Amino acid sequence: MTAHAAPIALDFDEGIDRKTLRRLRDRFLMVNRRRWQRAHLSLTYRQQVVLEILPLVFHTNHPALPGYLDVNCPYGLSHYQPDVATLGAARRLARTFSLRDEGKRRPDLQALFLMGSPGTLGHSVASDLDVWLCHRDDLPEPGICRLERKAQKLTEWASSFGIELHVFVFSAVDWREGRQRAKISGESCGSAQHYLLLDEFYRTSIHLAGCYPLWWLVPSEQEQHYRQCVNRLVDYRFIRGDEYIDFGAVPFIPTTEFLGAGVWQLYKGIDAPWKSILKLLLIECYAQTQELPVLSRAFKQAVFNGITDVDVLDPYVMLYHRLEHWLTETGAHARLDLVRRSLYIKAGLPLTRIEGEQGAEVWRVGLLQNLISRWGWQKKQIEVLDNRQRWRAEEVASLRRAMVSELTHSYRLLSKMARDDGEQSAISANDLNLLGRKLYAAFQRKAGKIEQVNPGLAPSLAEENLAFHYRSDQGEGGSGWLLYRDLEDPQDAFWQAAIRRSGNLSELVAWCYFNGLLTRSTRLNVRALRGIVSVSELREMLDALASFVPFPVPPAEREALARGVRPLRNLLLINVGVDPQAHLTELGLHKLSARHDSLGFSGGRENLVVTIDHITLNSWHEVSLQHYASGDTLIQCLKNVLASVALAPHNIPDMSVHSHNRGHGGAIARRVRELFADVLRQFFAGGTGPHPLRYVIEMDRRYFLLEFSGSEPGFVVLESLSALMDCLAQPRDIYLPIVFDRHALLDQPALRAVCQASEPVSIQVFYVIRSGQVQIWVIDERGSLFSWSQRIASRRHLMTPLLRFLENLIERRMLRTSDVPVALAGVRCYELVVSDGLWRPEFRPQPDTEGRLPGFEVQAVGIQEGNSRVRFDLYCAEQEFTVLQYGDQLVPAVAHYIHSLRQSGDRYPIYLTDVHLPHDLDPRVYQRDIQTSQYLYYRAFLEEALNRELDTLQ
Repeated sequence: MTAHAAPIALDFDEGIDRKTLRRLRDRFLMVNRRRWQRAHLSLTYRQQVVLEILPLVFHTNHPALPGYLDVNCPYGLSHYQPDVATLGAARRLARTFSLRDEGKRRPDLQALFLMGSPGTLGHSVASDLDVWLCHRDDLPEPGICRLERKAQKLTEWASSFGIELHVFVFSAVDWREGRQRAKISGESCGSAQHYLLLDEFYRTSIHLAGCYPLWWLVPSEQEQHYRQCVNRLVDYRFIRGDEYIDFGAVPFIPTTEFLGAGVWQLYKGIDAPWKSILKLLLIECYAQTQELPVLSRAFKQAVFNGITDVDVLDPYVMLYHRLEHWLTETGAHARLDLVRRSLYIKAGLPLTRIEGEQGAEVWRVGLLQNLISRWGWQKKQIEVLDNRQRWRAEEVASLRRAMVSELTHSYRLLSKMARDDGEQSAISANDLNLLGRKLYAAFQRKAGKIEQVNPGLAPSLAEENLAFHYRSDQGEGGSGWLLYRDLEDPQDAFWQAAIRRSGNLSELVAWCYFNGLLTRSTRLNVRALRGIVSVSELREMLDALASFVPFPVPPAEREALARGVRPLRNLLLINVGVDPQAHLTELGLHKLSARHDSLGFSGGRENLVVTIDHITLNSWHEVSLQHYASGDTLIQCLKNVLASVALAPHNIPDMSVHSHNRGHGGAIARRVRELFADVLRQFFAGGTGPHPLRYVIEMDRRYFLLEFSGSEPGFVVLESLSALMDCLAQPRDIYLPIVFDRHALLDQPALRAVCQASEPVSIQVFYVIRSGQVQIWVIDERGSLFSWSQRIASRRHLMTPLLRFLENLIERRMLRTSDVPVALAGVRCYELVVSDGLWRPEFRPQPDTEGRLPGFEVQAVGIQEGNSRVRFDLYCAEQEFTVLQYGDQLVPAVAHYIHSLRQSGDRYPIYLTDVHLPHDLDPRVYQRDIQTSQYLYYRAFLEEALNRELDTLQ
């Protein structure tokens, strides 16, 4: 650096004088004035108006000026006299304005500063304006509140001009003692970053009005003794105390502040990286080179040394030189290159398009040109950065890798600092975890996640032309889809570079949409030697994606990241590029049938859902896609959706379904949407769950039984109705009602009516008589359903054997334990009848269950022998038939005995009046309470065996 004035040395031990102090103050004011001029020239006209009028707005309390609150609002800036330009700006805003003479009234406000990028290389028209408004220390609390409200009104006024203005109100004493009323940065900061923010203030601030910073007058080498120097300047009256404001010294940056500031900058940098990368690297540099003075002290020392060239003292230039020296020393050349690109883009000056241009930005252009000349950049490198609006996905992806590497490095460094500092850390483990989640959501690769390659790196990646090309000769990679910028001739695919490859068309389209390549104005081509994908189908997919989540996907809020991840909404794309009835379409045939259910279509009961692409947006704003193309795709997808909802049942995600119009697409989409809505409503009604139930879906001539085990959903595939009934009869640990999908078993209306009438903790018997046969269903206390059919021997005694059997069972339970539910004290019996085409159960009292039945009592007592199947001893009246005595001939012996006792011509079935089962039916467990359905199963098994044998004897 080159000195432009004689150095000033202040020796507090040897003596100082007022003249030297004034000269030093004037030197800082000269630098301040040049920065103000640059800031003013760099602002838009509206920004200039706001900044010009700002000191006067706080100096007076005039009702015609913006931000006016009331007559009691504090006002008056120390030592401030508005110039002609400021008064002119005020009169342009309010013609009635005139400055009143307030006499010797004590001002309420000490100083007004503009800080940040205005007047620096890093400023742009989009930059916000951060202003510090400092009131006197003894201002009453009501006055401070009025100032804050006035500042808010000014913010709103500036916003009407399209300007982002932040006015922070506090006193110097509050600042020094860490009692700031407001967070001091535009987004977050405050006392946890006290010294880092003060360092930024001292090297970037522009004095607008009021008192001067006392920090200017204390030599950099005396920073450690700052308080003693200040006391001497004031106590010995080398300066007038009311002319200066004291924010304190920056002797060093505490390690705890590096962590807090780094976490916040990293949090912001994930969405807007260029500026944050520079600040993150400065924080790391400070932390690793604490023997060097911070930049604010280097700035002050340069002014003391006579350097007043604002190019040399530019905060961004000084920041760059510090980082360049540090990264060069450590050999981090790739990181230095990222710093250079970040600084160039932050400056926002496309040099290849403004060469030779004169005007307000000429000094910034010259400053930036000098830097890149030292860097040795070629024109082509600059053109690439200047044409960011024309960057393609490939270029952004390359830069993104460097940016992600830098941000990840910073996160790991901050995590190590947090572990090393332990309890002294200024940042909580929760905040660090929050940052990790944001990084994970933005950059972590995982299966199915749609990677977003442009986190604020380029303005847009939109393409004018896109071609989706299917190839089946990709060598070891197999067949798949390739994305090209344009592909008029499919033969060109062999030499043209692909933007991206994927085995799945939906994933490729979703990637294009969520990265902004594919818009409604993009011209599309589909190139495939075989297949039925069309441009119209891609357009429909684009519309479905746009309705699902508008682009760009905003970053997740802090509140969402603080909670566990959960799905927000789902989109199902059905049969993308697939004709579900291709085998018929090729023959020019279309199936006609009264069955229109898309999961059991036509007479062949065909499932028309062939493939599903399930796209999910979660609460961390990650987008993922899962492709289902084999097996029972719909049930697998439904199971996974249920599993995700079970994690947060109080917030059921939205569900959208889309299917191309080809091949009953609209009907398929409606049916799938209907199915998912029905299943979610059943399992998670009331925002709780999963509720205990069994849900039956009929599809493709098969049955699927869905139920939860705890919070984990599962399904069983059953190939026939008999297999389904066997499954529904199985014992359960708790009561589980059976719920049928609205299109399931429509040809079994009686069964649907039975299950709909099921009640917990009860035994219900349902029957229907048809052509000399009776169909009987029993739903037991836990919802297990057991059914059978039999001949009607006597309508009068139709239910009597069964009800007597059940009552014997209940009686035995009541005698054995005292906690049998009251509902089980009896059995309710219903006959199924048809009314207006609907099946419904009607209660049928059975008063004669104690009446005498033909024949005599037949009982069975089960015996469990090791791991073999349970065997039974049978008792007919007083006659005993044991397994030990008769072995495999037990059933024939009992049948022969019963036949011998019957009078000639008596033909009626054998009914068991009681069955006793051992509690170790399953040798692995002890069943204290055996379910009714299990008794019914063994009763039916024994009755069938006995009656079959009896038929051979008659």
